[in-house]
Amino acid sequence: MAKVITFGEIMLRLAPEGYYRFVQAEAFGATYGGGEANVAVSVSNYGMDAAFVTRLPKHDIGQAAVNALRRYGVDTSNIARGGDRVGIYFLEKGASQRPSKVIYDRAASAIATASAADFDWGKIFAGADWFHFTGITPALGDNVAEICKQACIAAKAAGLTVSCDLNYRKNLWSREKAGQVMAGLMEYIDVCIANEEDAGDVFGIKAEDTDITGGKISHEGYKSVAKQLAGRFKFKKVAITLRESLSANDNNWAAMLYENGEYYFSKKYAVHIVDRVGGGDSFGAGLIYATLSNLPAQEALEFAVAASALKHSIEGDFNQVSVAEVKKLAEGDGSGRVQR
Repeated sequence: MAKVITFGEIMLRLAPEGYYRFVQAEAFGATYGGGEANVAVSVSNYGMDAAFVTRLPKHDIGQAAVNALRRYGVDTSNIARGGDRVGIYFLEKGASQRPSKVIYDRAASAIATASAADFDWGKIFAGADWFHFTGITPALGDNVAEICKQACIAAKAAGLTVSCDLNYRKNLWSREKAGQVMAGLMEYIDVCIANEEDAGDVFGIKAEDTDITGGKISHEGYKSVAKQLAGRFKFKKVAITLRESLSANDNNWAAMLYENGEYYFSKKYAVHIVDRVGGGDSFGAGLIYATLSNLPAQEALEFAVAASALKHSIEGDFNQVSVAEVKKLAEGDGSGRVQR
């Protein structure tokens, strides 16, 4: 059975009930999530071995984060314990023309204060097939960026496939710093995953004839983006999710894959959003699973997009769907009829 290792930060998510705004809230629901943790949970739900690596405090809140992963069968044995706090993010769900809002409270979190000595990558990668991280993790600090680099070097030495979701976050670092640091990590990457904005934000590679805020996506423009990324960094695959935002509640969702000089585009889904956090992570996890399952490129892309379309219907960061459910949608059954 294939084994996937992910590395990053798992955070405590605090969100008002329903569509209440922060200033209205009298109670906050507490769950856990984070880019790479979300990927690990999805992969585990698909029946593959998944391990999540991070650093968490030894106190009860840190343990609660560990338990959230264990619930879904994720291997937590290589999580380092130390530091004082779990990072927090507050989520206010948008509706109609009002966008969602995220406020971070993650400074000096356990992973942000980690050191290289916290992780034995040779041991962590033993018997593994794939390593995944996102651009959020090196953005946490120069020390974490260096840990990411060491992990990538060790993963390549151990023969793993390495994937990275660019995941630019303007609240964590500038475009200039992101471009500099991420460019130094790209030489180790086999599979690059991005959304419709990341390549422009991080590397200045923009799609022509595209208006993201207006919901206009150009296939030709993103073919050029993928080709430029692959040409610059020698990626084996480039996958880009294509979100047409009609409102906070309704999006069109699709993706493209560039591999061996060929371009593949998925079918487009009209998604009515319950919770969009983790949508990109669920796509990445689906692509990892499908690739490790040796699906042909078009089938792998369709699986990944269907998985992420379903995630938009699920509360919380984690994508709680099975392979059978994803395949059913990918094969054309999107009716939403009651299953009896």
